[in-house]
Amino acid sequence: MRELARMLASRLNLNSLTRHEAGPFCVDAVYRDLDLTVARQIERQPFSAVYAYEDGALESFRVAKSKGVTCLYDLPIGYWRAAQCLLAAEIERWPEWAATMPGFRDSEAKLARKDEELQLADQIYVASQFTRRTLEDYPGTLANVEVIPYGFPSVGPPRDYVDLQSRKLKLLFVGGLSQRKGIADVFAVADTLSDQVELTVVGRGDVQGCSALESALKRHHWIPSLPHDQVLQTMREHDVLLFPSLFEGFGLVITEAMSQGTPVITTDRTAGPDVMTAGEDGWIVSAGDTSALQQAVENILNDPDQLARFGENARQTAMKRPWAVYGQEMASSVKEMLKASDERREGTGGFRLDRGGCVE
Repeated sequence: MRELARMLASRLNLNSLTRHEAGPFCVDAVYRDLDLTVARQIERQPFSAVYAYEDGALESFRVAKSKGVTCLYDLPIGYWRAAQCLLAAEIERWPEWAATMPGFRDSEAKLARKDEELQLADQIYVASQFTRRTLEDYPGTLANVEVIPYGFPSVGPPRDYVDLQSRKLKLLFVGGLSQRKGIADVFAVADTLSDQVELTVVGRGDVQGCSALESALKRHHWIPSLPHDQVLQTMREHDVLLFPSLFEGFGLVITEAMSQGTPVITTDRTAGPDVMTAGEDGWIVSAGDTSALQQAVENILNDPDQLARFGENARQTAMKRPWAVYGQEMASSVKEMLKASDERREGTGGFRLDRGGCVE
């Protein structure tokens, strides 16, 4: 009911009800309510383990620990201390885009809850090597961190690649309109190469709260929202997806575009290095390097024949890792984790909590 109220309040623009951390129907309130509900169930019934996500695990894990129940933690995005460090530099680089990065609004209490959740976890799951590296900033001892990349959606049929002799290169950005996603870099490249490229942006953001964003969207084709199937179709209709994110737990748009035969230019702070081979089925540039992003686009303009090759390679890569593979790998890992926990309780084996350095 609380989640339904949150969705309704958002649709009706009742912002006071969904205000960050304070609103009775904000995301944090929904998560805390769910967490408390799960914690009460753990109190009443025997369980082997509890699997929970960041910001919704604390009370469940506290009760689970008191009952010897294994705590499995899913961290879907990088660790908050690393985010503050990396994105603070981004605010200095693009001060006019600072309004699009509200992550710095989290209270000390919320950040402390995040740290306690991590501390209580017996196993931590992340979807990219980058997310695992961010946990090196945790100021203490952590459980084992395992990387299991997400799967690709259903792969589309082979697509046609029209040459660029009589048209512009069609660039696409899909995601939240935030500089955490590198949107300012996307606009900078598209504006510089406007004679040779055309940009479509699909996503929502606080447009009126950022004059730089509002101005940039007027210069390009902006689609605030699309159903998922139409997002995939839009990807097929473009040559390249630009996703120069500065801080990403994974980046599902990467796998979505690749599944449709659309190659991706992304950064080393996404799952790009986990799911693609740079120079074969996509391109990876350094995060926060606008010139490197532009150079990658110019490389395509100078050699447009590679689009078809990279695009089909991306589609073939997507075929090898459907979502079922992710499910199988996760299930196998959880099974092994529970087996180790049983051995520990029976005294026939051991379970060791590694230091944060295990992320290496």
